[in-house]
Amino acid sequence: MSAAGILLAFAVIIGAVIGIFQGQPSIGFLSGLGVGIILAILATLIQNRRKT
Repeated sequence: MSAAGILLAFAVIIGAVIGIFQGQPSIGFLSGLGVGIILAILATLIQNRRKT
């Protein structure tokens, strides 16, 4: 099982909510997407390292 998808989804949602409060929902969404991608890659790398 991989947790990468849920990390990506949560990061996008949290980024958009923070962006809404700051008046910039698009930038918040994109920031959350960037953070989510990084977290997903790290989760995948950690998971693959533990399998070997």
